[in-house]
Amino acid sequence: MVKKSEMMRQVYLDILNNYQLNGNDVIVVAVSGGPDSMALLSLLIDVKTKLGFKIICAHVNHNMRIESKQEKDMVENYCHKNDVIFEYMEILTYNKGNFHDDARKKRYEFFEKLIKKYQAKYLFTAHHADDLAETILMRINRGSTLKGYAGFAKVSLLDKYSVIRPLINVSKDDLLFYVKKKGVPYAIDRSNIKDTYTRNRFRKYVIPKLKEENSNILNKFSQFSEVLFDYYNYVDKIVMSKYQLICIDNNLDINKMVMEEKLIQINILHKWLNSYYKEEINKITKRHVDALYRLINNGKSNTSIELPNNVIAIKDYDNLSLEKQNLIPKKYNIIFDKYVDLPNGHTIEIINSTEKNSNYVCLLNSCEISLPIHVRTRNNGDKLAVKGMNGKRKVNDIFTDKKISIKERDTWPIVTDNNGEIIWLPGLKKSKFDKQMYEKYDIILKYN
Repeated sequence: MVKKSEMMRQVYLDILNNYQLNGNDVIVVAVSGGPDSMALLSLLIDVKTKLGFKIICAHVNHNMRIESKQEKDMVENYCHKNDVIFEYMEILTYNKGNFHDDARKKRYEFFEKLIKKYQAKYLFTAHHADDLAETILMRINRGSTLKGYAGFAKVSLLDKYSVIRPLINVSKDDLLFYVKKKGVPYAIDRSNIKDTYTRNRFRKYVIPKLKEENSNILNKFSQFSEVLFDYYNYVDKIVMSKYQLICIDNNLDINKMVMEEKLIQINILHKWLNSYYKEEINKITKRHVDALYRLINNGKSNTSIELPNNVIAIKDYDNLSLEKQNLIPKKYNIIFDKYVDLPNGHTIEIINSTEKNSNYVCLLNSCEISLPIHVRTRNNGDKLAVKGMNGKRKVNDIFTDKKISIKERDTWPIVTDNNGEIIWLPGLKKSKFDKQMYEKYDIILKYN
C-alpha cells in the first residue's frame, strides 16, 4: 500500500519528468475550488517552481450555489499569492435539456478559448481514481462502447493540445489529506452529496460498499481501464484503416461495410456517428447503433431510420448517409400552368412541338384528362396505369426498378390531372394517357 504523501510525490515526479515542460511553456489548469483541483493546482505550482513554466488557472462559476462568489475569491487570491494567472468565466444561462452536458460543453469552450489565447501546451484536470471508478460504473449501468467502458485516460490527445489527468491513480481521500497537510484552501460543493444526481448516488452508496469488499478496489478499476484502453487502441487502428476506405464524403459504402466482421462494423458506425454528433454523441445509444447495423445488413435497397436531433439515416442502395429532417424538401402540390421550377432542380414546361417521344416528353389530349394539371410529390399507395400494360403498377416499384434513391423519391415530380389520376412519371414512365406522334394531342410537356 502506497502512503498518502508518497502518492502525491509520485504525481509530482511524473509531471516533473514526463511532459517535457520548460520555462517557455504555458499550461491551463481547470480549478473549481474543491479539494481535488486545489490539490492539483498546488502540486503544479511546486513543479513550476522547479521548471519555470506559466500556469493559467481557469475557474468557472456555474451560478448554481450562493457560495460560488466566495469560492471564486478564494481561488483568485490563492493564484495571486502564487504568481498564477487567474481566468474567470461566469455562466449566466443554460440551454434546455441535460444541465451537466451543457455545463461541461460551456466549460470546455472556455478552456479551449484559453488554450488558444495563451498558446498553451496542455489542459490539466483534477479527475482522480474515485472519479474513474464512478464513471466506469455509470457507463456500465447505462450502456456504452468499449472506449466508454474504459472511463477516461490519463492523457487524451486532441487536435491542438492534450488533456492531462495526473491524479487518475490518486484517491479522493489522498487528495483531501494532501490539501489539509499543506494548508491549501478549498471549498466543499454541497450539491455533491445530494441524491438527485446519478454520480452522487454511486459516490455515496456504491463505491463505499465496494471499498468494504476490497480496500484496493480503486486500483482494480484503474487496471480494468488500462486493459480496455489497450484493446480499444488495438481495435481502433484496424477500424481507422477500414474507415478511410468505407467512409467517403461522410457517407458509408455499404458494399464494403458488409464485408467486415460485426465488431468492425459497429466500431465504424461509432466513429461515423461521433464525427457527425460531436459533443452531442451521448444522445446516441446502443439501440441506435444496433438499428443502424440491422439497416446495413437487412438486404433492403431503400430504407431509413430516425436518430436523435431530428436526423435521418438513409440507406440508398449501396450508400448510407445522415440527413437533417428539416433539410429534406417538404411535400408539394403545384397547379401547373406553362412552366414550373421543381425543388429537385429540374423543370417541366409546355412546348409547341417535339421530334422525340422519350420518357422526358409527354403528349396529352386535353379531352381525355381533367384540367388543370398538377405536379406533386409521391403519396403512399400511388399507382400508375403504365402505357402498354394492363392494370396499374405501384410508383414505388417503378422507383425500385429504376434504382431511384430515397432522397430522390421524396422530391421526384409526379404529374396528375385534376382528379388525381397519375398521367406521367417524368423521366421514368408514361401512362396510358400518353399519345403517339401520329395520334391526336394538344398538350406537350417536357421534363428538363
